[in-house]
Amino acid sequence: MRRLRIGMIGAGSHANRVHYPSLASIEEAEIAAICDMNRERLHKTAEKYGVKSRYVDYREMLEKEELDAVYVIMPPHHLYDIVVDCLRDGFNVFIEKPPGITTNQTRSLAWFAERYGCRTMVGFNRRFIPLMRLVKAMVEEKGRINQCVSAFYKNLYPEEPPYYRGAVDVLTSDVIHAVDTLRWMGGGEVRRVCSSVRSLFTEYPNSFNALVEFDGGVVGFLMSNWAAGSRIHTFEMHSKNASAFVNPDDKAIIYMDNKPEPRVVSTFEAAGGSKEFYKYYGFYDENRHFIECILKDEEPETCFSDAVKTMELVDQIYRNSIT
Repeated sequence: MRRLRIGMIGAGSHANRVHYPSLASIEEAEIAAICDMNRERLHKTAEKYGVKSRYVDYREMLEKEELDAVYVIMPPHHLYDIVVDCLRDGFNVFIEKPPGITTNQTRSLAWFAERYGCRTMVGFNRRFIPLMRLVKAMVEEKGRINQCVSAFYKNLYPEEPPYYRGAVDVLTSDVIHAVDTLRWMGGGEVRRVCSSVRSLFTEYPNSFNALVEFDGGVVGFLMSNWAAGSRIHTFEMHSKNASAFVNPDDKAIIYMDNKPEPRVVSTFEAAGGSKEFYKYYGFYDENRHFIECILKDEEPETCFSDAVKTMELVDQIYRNSIT
């Protein structure tokens, strides 16, 4: 069995919470080298996963190591030059969302990936949550999804702009999870967008709501508000004779054929009984998808060129606001 040699750029809290344990659980992957400018963080992570090759300069790692793929896990406003260097050296690349701070950056990354023949992936993990995949398949057994809802609420509205001191806006940095999942459920190209962008108790936009029409007449609703009561992240999928209401942190309730009693599936049940966050919340499955696509030389589902479409929808939500 071939094992892919993975180089990791970044050993921060998010990478250690979800990506390192995911890759360590995948038999076809080997964490071969780690790079981080913070030496304490670098050595702590490398010791935990038994990695001998350690670097503080990613260029040195790219030059010295024979790698099949590179993960670049860091804030989005630090990504671009590093990812371009990886692509120009011919490395397959995985990055977290958002895939840049502008659509132009994302489009340029997709160009470099195609130019140098690299497989790429953006970590839109909501698509890969086992419960979401299971429910979508159940609803689509009854017919194509005709209406969907992607809701994301938080209680986060500091006076200072959030997300890296305002380097990235709320919609692009975080609400983008709900935007991408809406695209995935809608299943087609975006035709029209009507939106409302508001600033609630802040001087920066922190509430984004949109009506999105997809090819084939599918209608999607984005609902978000960063001045709400708490973090609430839910989804709806409707097709002929099927309706599903999903909270990935808890369970899905699925109604079929006008029957009063729904089927209830817990998020842990859908993840094979696992209560590990990185497994039940889609991170393991997105990492496995990336590894399998490299082995099969196939384009990952959330490649850079697909991520461009999510960024374009973000742009349309801003551009078509009625408020």
